[in-house]
Amino acid sequence: MASVSLRGVSKRYGDIDAVRPLDFDVAESEFLVLLGPSGCGKTTTLRMIAGFAQPTTGEIRIGGSDVTALPPRLRNIGMVFQNYALFPNMDVAENVGFGLRERGLPRAEITARVDELLAMVQLSGRKNAFVGQLSGGQQQRVALARALAFYPKLLLMDEPLGALDLKMREAMQMELHRIQRSLGITTIMVTHDQQEAMSLADRIVVMAGGGIEQAGTPETLYSQPRTRFVASFIGKNNLIPGRITEIAEQDCIVRVAEFFDVRVRRVRNVQPGQMVDISVRPEHLQLMLPPSPGVNVVTGTVEARRFLGNVVYYSVRLPDASYLLVEDPMTGVSVGEGEHVGVGWKVEAGILFSEEISPNERSAPGSGAIL
Repeated sequence: MASVSLRGVSKRYGDIDAVRPLDFDVAESEFLVLLGPSGCGKTTTLRMIAGFAQPTTGEIRIGGSDVTALPPRLRNIGMVFQNYALFPNMDVAENVGFGLRERGLPRAEITARVDELLAMVQLSGRKNAFVGQLSGGQQQRVALARALAFYPKLLLMDEPLGALDLKMREAMQMELHRIQRSLGITTIMVTHDQQEAMSLADRIVVMAGGGIEQAGTPETLYSQPRTRFVASFIGKNNLIPGRITEIAEQDCIVRVAEFFDVRVRRVRNVQPGQMVDISVRPEHLQLMLPPSPGVNVVTGTVEARRFLGNVVYYSVRLPDASYLLVEDPMTGVSVGEGEHVGVGWKVEAGILFSEEISPNERSAPGSGAIL
């Protein structure tokens, strides 16, 4: 039995479809992330699961029970908000034990549970500190401990790390992963941060325009995107426009950047003359200096170079004024700005998108090829 199930769940505000009908399940103990840009419907979806927003249509089940019409307090969920919503007039122990006191538990039981939770989030030494005396990461841990205090069936988190700086956010990602795994609690988190989603999730639901673009493991979404939107939104990518000039049994020949014919694996329902896009990840591109002819090789000029320690990113301008982003590991060979280079890739590294562009994909982010 799925821990959480949504069937035909939608939300409409007047003439606006904030969330179009959704169908998905969350397995027991799974860490699911709702990922997408601002306005895609991910937070509204989380609020409907929590009971803070009533669906226009559909059914929500938690632990096999229909909770669509139940208020939040009867759904047995823990919630961590983006702003943590801690009480500044209470110390850490009082914040964590607040929900337990509201439920009328004995004082000794509350104290034992609070001590257990503070040990789990590594804040035992701060139990008497007030919120204003805590760092952002410590406040986040207090909010998490409070959400877990009454043994909820489901943990919901809305951008819980958004207020933290980069290093603290990365550290808290590891903490969240450790705690979620140790407790085995079913978790649904909302974020717009791709790296955060990839590092935490067992499975990601990518949303855009109020609907689901694709759901799958981080590995599947990265290596096998089904739409242009997912290819562009998950990680760095190059979407190379072109026109099919020839179709073989397994491959297509595509004219790109006005001058170059490249080969890509064929997909269904493509025809000569059709406009398509080829998706190629930056790490699958190879710089060639000097340029040398070959299969799937284009030439251009290095317009920008960005050194990031273990890798260097190059932005290569092609003859049609488009750009390719190339990720080059530190091999000891440095290519300078202004140099004429070749850029090549293996046939199997390219993914062909031939379908008509959907409304979601029209708002997809760019490839990020310009540094």
